[in-house]
Amino acid sequence: MRKLIVSMALLCLACVINAQDYYKTHRESWLKKAEEAKPELFQTTYSPQYLVKSVADPIAFQGWKMERFDDMSYLYDQSFKKVKEVIVDFGKHMTGFYTFHLKTTDKAQDAPIRIKFTFAEVPAELNTSLDPWKGTLSRAWMQDEIITVSQIDQDITIPRRISGRYMKIELLAAPPDFDFALTNMYFTAYSSAKEVKTTLQDNVPQDIREINDVAIETLRECMQTVYEDGPKRDMRLWIGDLYLESLANMYSFQNHELTKRCLYLLAGLAAEDGNLHANIFEKPEPHPQYSSYCLSYNLLYNVTLLEYLKASGDMETAKDLWPVVKRQVEDAMSYLDENNIFNQNKKGYVWLFFDWRDGLDVSTPMQGLMIFALDKSYELAKILNKEDEVRDWPLVSKNMAKAARKELYDKNRGIFLSGSNNQISSMSQIWMIISGVLNQKESQKALKTTLSMDDAVYPGTPYAYHYLIEAMVACGMNEEAKEYMRSYWGAMVKKGADTFWEQWDPENEFLSPYNFFPVNSYCHAWSCTPVYFIHKYPEVFQK
Repeated sequence: MRKLIVSMALLCLACVINAQDYYKTHRESWLKKAEEAKPELFQTTYSPQYLVKSVADPIAFQGWKMERFDDMSYLYDQSFKKVKEVIVDFGKHMTGFYTFHLKTTDKAQDAPIRIKFTFAEVPAELNTSLDPWKGTLSRAWMQDEIITVSQIDQDITIPRRISGRYMKIELLAAPPDFDFALTNMYFTAYSSAKEVKTTLQDNVPQDIREINDVAIETLRECMQTVYEDGPKRDMRLWIGDLYLESLANMYSFQNHELTKRCLYLLAGLAAEDGNLHANIFEKPEPHPQYSSYCLSYNLLYNVTLLEYLKASGDMETAKDLWPVVKRQVEDAMSYLDENNIFNQNKKGYVWLFFDWRDGLDVSTPMQGLMIFALDKSYELAKILNKEDEVRDWPLVSKNMAKAARKELYDKNRGIFLSGSNNQISSMSQIWMIISGVLNQKESQKALKTTLSMDDAVYPGTPYAYHYLIEAMVACGMNEEAKEYMRSYWGAMVKKGADTFWEQWDPENEFLSPYNFFPVNSYCHAWSCTPVYFIHKYPEVFQK
């Protein structure tokens, strides 16, 4: 065993050296190919539907709902100095740019006009005081803009890209003797998604149909010139979101060029040693968020490339990016200890993300994810006739699976434990099921046992719930998978969601990983995958 570990360490060192040379010579071509795959953004213009008012409601999402107040003529046909404040509902979630017109109605403008616009994805954003700021992310993410207009009788477009459905307009200052009206508002929305290329069966239950529709709108909004994780906040490409969005895209818009672009961008912007950055920005020039290395995400890059190849048949891209796949696996293998258990701290702490759930121990989930990624990466190697380059991968996967059963599995209870405190979590069972460590009977027992335990750590985001549904389908818990989709994503629909949210815990609607719920994304990429399940497994979800 010691000789094997030494051999693997030397192999990993050699891979780092080779990766540095390879990446150096390929970065420019990869980034060029990413630019060539950059999609066209389709433009749609929306007019506001009607005026609404905020109504406190303890049953509504986060305690607020919108009720129709009047037609747009109420705003357009009278002095805005009399209206002073109003909320506009565009009727749907949009991502793009807002334009308005100020029209002179009495005398000539002799001083500037100052107006505040606040845009929101959900009603509570317009009914929660933002200051003093409580969030751990920047206050500037909030979509409130003060516009000072020195010359009216012209169209004015707010330069900042906006994402949302509702808009509050407040008059802050205006000349006392001059009057004007606010007219001709419209929103120019953008997305690289065009028409949906899949259809539902005629007899699909209405709630499943609604979940599918909201999932498609979520994906559409996040499909810009990359797969954005959220068009309101972050507005960048994350590997974990890329994987789930690409799956959903395969069963809806089928815009495989966008997936290709993202794969090339991530490869072209990798670190010198070949390790990927967890997220990247496009503007002003494509660049990574430095110090954002997330090994669990990096391994999902490999799976994304495999699934892209299966969907598109693009062998050229898969072969071109194959060295990136090898590098992520070799890096992950360097964290294995002498017992074939993944050690998060072996080379210094490495970030592993599985869910926004406080206290979640990720060591056992990572063991499962790595087995899964190893197997998928080897599957890709076989398709590309590269298996001779990575002939040790199947043995590493097999040894990791054996080690998981020996070191992490509680045979008496039939569940996996994680970390020094033997934490019981859904996520540990989920990834051991997805990785194939457990057989079907064992998988069902592990999942059912954990889900019945009040003290087990349960999923906290749609990202984690995606993998819960995936695990249930994998082990034949089809009815449970369908009911969990209905009770989780369906609950968001019942709460008024027209796009699915980043964080959703039915027990705590105000939960936020950023310490302040208004900064949460309420249109988030990792929430769009019901469309993938509904169309990939119609025998489960469309009946």
